[in-house]
Amino acid sequence: MNVLVERAVLVGVHTQTDEHFDYSMEELANLAEAIEVEVVGTITQNLERPNPSHYVGGGKIEEIRNYYDESGANLVIFNEELSPSQIRNLENGLECKVIDRTMLILDIFARRARTREARMQVELAQLQYMLPRLVGLRASLSRQGGGTGGGFQNKGAGETKLELDRRVIEDQIAKLNRDLESVKGQRETQRKRRRKSGLPVVSLVGYTNAGKSTLMNALLEKVDAEVDKQVFEKDMLFATLDTSVRQVRLPDNKAFLLTDTVGFVGKLPHHLVKAFQSTLEEARDANLLLQVVDVSHEEHRFMMDVTNDTLVDVGVENVPTINVFNKADLADVSYPRVKDNTVWLSAKNGKGLAELVELIKDFIFDQYVTCKLFIPFERGDVVSYMNDHANVKNVDYEEDGTMMVVELLVDDRKRYEEFIVSY
Repeated sequence: MNVLVERAVLVGVHTQTDEHFDYSMEELANLAEAIEVEVVGTITQNLERPNPSHYVGGGKIEEIRNYYDESGANLVIFNEELSPSQIRNLENGLECKVIDRTMLILDIFARRARTREARMQVELAQLQYMLPRLVGLRASLSRQGGGTGGGFQNKGAGETKLELDRRVIEDQIAKLNRDLESVKGQRETQRKRRRKSGLPVVSLVGYTNAGKSTLMNALLEKVDAEVDKQVFEKDMLFATLDTSVRQVRLPDNKAFLLTDTVGFVGKLPHHLVKAFQSTLEEARDANLLLQVVDVSHEEHRFMMDVTNDTLVDVGVENVPTINVFNKADLADVSYPRVKDNTVWLSAKNGKGLAELVELIKDFIFDQYVTCKLFIPFERGDVVSYMNDHANVKNVDYEEDGTMMVVELLVDDRKRYEEFIVSY
């Protein structure tokens, strides 16, 4: 059975205010390749603003159509989110399948989603995107002849859902919202439980493919965490969508929770950000953010701006942040080194992890206090707890019990107040 390969022409409008247009088009090609769409060519146009009816100027339509025919393409991808009327007009003018950047990102997310929550979040975003575009998308699907079988498939919200009437889709959106509210409640319960544990929370954020999962695994390996605690990592866009939470216990028994969140990308669809809001709120409740940056990429400053803007969109503000300039081994910079709240390292080869851990400790362990405790011999359980959960600095065995000098969490200090001799 022959599988039809998707071959795409990319189209973008360069406005005077878009300083990152070239990178945006390069990223569009990477997004297409992420779902195995072959890019056969790129067409761009300089305009003051995108054409409200066709996105590109009238003369460009013919140029795109001629290129489409000559290159053997079967798909045209536009570098912006198109309005319903733009989709309809472009479908009619080009007589071919049209996809915009948002639909492309939604499809990637649909393929990467693993957990039930992530799948619901993606489906909700897809349905909200499609609802006002039903007419144009129906035309596209009829032109496909019921689906190409190639790279783009809008998985999870494809042809069958587009044939549903508006009311049914609205009902499905309402149901997904209710289900996600329930999951959000469960997530909040988990967060409360973590807060009650007294362990500080460190959250990884950053652009997609900056190396967040690689860094998480490298930190876990450094503290000898079990292999089954490792998270999925791969050199690909949006390799992981699901939030992972792992406990990191350091040699001095100080511990923190490390969470990994979904990566960001330029022009991330609004519906998608909103759908993943409860997931991204993990970062809002963190004691510290690690913004992981691919310092080897020439556009890494722009990537940091996108990350910061997206975090503000979901209400993550005023959280202390360490900038982790990852992939320093691929950049012309000296590493490992630390300057203020920035560390240059390579998660892949492990150089700079020790410096990062020390920087994290400086930020999050101010809630630890040093105490001297006298613990009677019959309370060996308390001694055992201190050995397992506190940083024991000194131990003396006296006639009636054990004298310990320890660093422990404020919550633990309250719990074992009766044994404290002095601070």
